[in-house]
Amino acid sequence: MKKKLSEYSHVIWDWNGTLIDDVWLAVDVMNEMLIKRKIPLLTIERYKEIFDFPVKDYYERVGFDFTVESFEIVGTEFIENYNIRHFECNLYAPVYEMVRSLEKHSVSQSILSARKQKQLDEEIVHYKLDSYIKFLVGLDNHYAGSKVDNGLMLLKELKLHRENVVLIGDTTHDFDVAHTMGVDCILIASGHNTKDKLLRCNTQVFNALDELLIDLK
Repeated sequence: MKKKLSEYSHVIWDWNGTLIDDVWLAVDVMNEMLIKRKIPLLTIERYKEIFDFPVKDYYERVGFDFTVESFEIVGTEFIENYNIRHFECNLYAPVYEMVRSLEKHSVSQSILSARKQKQLDEEIVHYKLDSYIKFLVGLDNHYAGSKVDNGLMLLKELKLHRENVVLIGDTTHDFDVAHTMGVDCILIASGHNTKDKLLRCNTQVFNALDELLIDLK
């Protein structure tokens, strides 16, 4: 039997694509890089089909040849261009109501992200979410590797039974992280992966946060 969101003690949010609507920016910045290299451009649908972690594999699926230039060069170029424009993104419409509703139900919240910690700290303050977040966990570099190790460390910090924790994300990697942590997972199909791809994870999939908000009422 599926639990209602209000029945959990803690929600671990993913950030990019889950709370913040940045898929369009990720595609826009990538396409600027592809134009320079004469590589075919990405549509948003194609991007959502092939995006995955580690992102180095995704870059290769896009068409980058790391025998010509290194992943570190390409990854740095992407993140520098993304960071110039990151505050152009908006939170998904229901985010503030969602985090307030969880707080009202005494459900604490954290963010577990593949974003570099410094940028993540700045963004959470900018979007005025910091007062709702108990732990804010990013990576120590901008190459967007796995979140598994940080997720396991976060679980220790929470000191909660695993069955009382749920991870909410927008990619198959979020499901993999939740599975490794031994916690439930809810996926949102408005982010960086297609709904068809998410459904293969055999977990709860919502079309958008609006549907999940209804689950709190």
